Amino acid sequence: MALETGSSGRGGSGWGGGFRCLMRRKQVDSDRVRAEGQAQLAKELNVPELVAIGVGSTVGAGVYVLVGTVAREHAGPALTISFLIAGIAAALSAFCYAELASRCPSAGSAYHYSYICVGEGVAWLIGWALVLEYTIGGSAVARGISPNLALFFGGPDSLPWILARHQLPWFNIIVDPCAAALVFIVTVLLCVGIKESSFAQGVVTVLNACVMIFVIIAGSYIGFQIGWVGYKVSDGYFPYGVNGMLTGSATVFFAYIGFDTVASTAEEVKNPQRDLPLGIGVALAICCALYMAVSIVIVGLVPYFAMDPDTPISSAFAKHGMQWAMYVVTSGAVLALCSTLMGSLLPQPRILMAMARDGLLPSFFSDVNKQTQVPVKSTIVTGICAAALAFAMDVSQLAGMVSVGTLLAFTIVAVSILILRYVPPDEVPLPPSMQESFRLNQECDAEKDRDLLGDGNCNISQMKDVIVVVESMKDPLIEKRQHRGKMDETKRRKIAAFSIGSVCVGVLILTSSASVTWLPFLPICIGCIIGIVLLLAGLGVLSWIEQDNGRHSFGHSGGFTCPFVPVLPVMCILINTYLLINLGGDTWMRVGIWLLMGVLVYIFYGRTHSSLTDVVYVPVAQADEIYRSSSGYVS
Repeated sequence: MALETGSSGRGGSGWGGGFRCLMRRKQVDSDRVRAEGQAQLAKELNVPELVAIGVGSTVGAGVYVLVGTVAREHAGPALTISFLIAGIAAALSAFCYAELASRCPSAGSAYHYSYICVGEGVAWLIGWALVLEYTIGGSAVARGISPNLALFFGGPDSLPWILARHQLPWFNIIVDPCAAALVFIVTVLLCVGIKESSFAQGVVTVLNACVMIFVIIAGSYIGFQIGWVGYKVSDGYFPYGVNGMLTGSATVFFAYIGFDTVASTAEEVKNPQRDLPLGIGVALAICCALYMAVSIVIVGLVPYFAMDPDTPISSAFAKHGMQWAMYVVTSGAVLALCSTLMGSLLPQPRILMAMARDGLLPSFFSDVNKQTQVPVKSTIVTGICAAALAFAMDVSQLAGMVSVGTLLAFTIVAVSILILRYVPPDEVPLPPSMQESFRLNQECDAEKDRDLLGDGNCNISQMKDVIVVVESMKDPLIEKRQHRGKMDETKRRKIAAFSIGSVCVGVLILTSSASVTWLPFLPICIGCIIGIVLLLAGLGVLSWIEQDNGRHSFGHSGGFTCPFVPVLPVMCILINTYLLINLGGDTWMRVGIWLLMGVLVYIFYGRTHSSLTDVVYVPVAQADEIYRSSSGYVS
């Protein structure tokens, strides 16, 4: 029977058993959750709410500073093109997210996708890195709100005493009560319900967009009056050359991080196959349009070399007699930070919930409140941790660690698209509760076949059909064709898997070689050549062989399909890996310590408590049949 031949999900012993644990893959979560009767999140979100969440999580206060820094040091008047190139690069990841989110509409985002497509080990590291990202990201955003609020009270030290920052002499740390209070307010809002919190984020996002539209309209009016002096500099449109513009693109790319928050709400979307791709795409398009429009205006008002790197927009208006605009711009920065804070605290409880559902974390985190239908316990724990960090620690030095989690997630999502298209899982885990039903179904089928052959009253046509089937199965020519078909498919899957590995190794070698500056020129060239050969060889083979037919039945059908596979995912992997390599040694050292802690947690808890510990893997078709018969579920 297939049940006996399927591979067990038990950890086993020794190195082989440990490796099998890392490679365990689960099925689409929405199927399993519905079949096992677990509590689900409230389905309240439509396209407008998803767009508000995506734009609000992406457009942070950084754009109010980033414009001046990148234009002054890297791109010059070509800042708009830098934003466009970065937006296109972000769109590559957005396409990958859109397909996986519509096929696997469940909480967990990149953690969920990598668990289904890659394996438990990689999924755990991605989830663990995302937990760090959202915690530090939320704390860093909260710490940035009080200095901007202080400007409305007259200066940096003008906040009311209860909200102002204070230095503790015994511990030599600066506490920020305002940041902690804002984190607690957002946490309470998230506990009320997804509909209420998404509405609040939508209001804040609209107000922030209005501020940016004011900057665009008022700045354009001034620009036409003064003749757009910023574009008449003697250095031309590319004062730092094409390389400077590309460097600026790599810098402003991080301004697009945030649209992945939309994917984390997949389980709460009413029509995920339609709404999730639309929400991700429209949010990213709005962000790119706003960034480009603001950069066109501000670069035209002031020559790039005369920009204030800290307050470029306010100072640009002040130089043309609009000092009052500083308050409008500052209010936009505060609104952007509040919206980004909501976007940072929203996904983490859902990732913790998904990991707890899979047994990798204690079940405490998977509890869903029956009234609000949100993971209240996970949200409270997230809020307490983020508030503590925001209150007592200056997390600005740890801000680079936020980018690691996001870029790792972007990379693994692109790899998951390649796996889904070329080597999708052909076996899925069957939990212990379903294994007895599966055995009974197989025994019933075998009994029916025996009754059909042994029943003397059965009609002649039935007997002839059975005899024809039995005889045809004994025909050596038919057996040979079936065996050859299976061999060809097995060979294609092996070639595809090897090609995907070749692409990943080639990208890693290429980006590492291109980023190393302390080596001599010859080793760098050799490394780049080896990386390019492996990358192009793998890409060429993937373009030549056919994609797996199993991709059509993977997860939920009828949703968005990522275009230009395999070129688009490979480009996504290349860009994100290059950015990861160039984040700096200090950042990677801190992230490495966190990931090592995660490895220890997995070894001593997650590995043995995983929901895949006592499962048996069976073919996809047979698993669908047993789920239909036992729970009435239709995929």
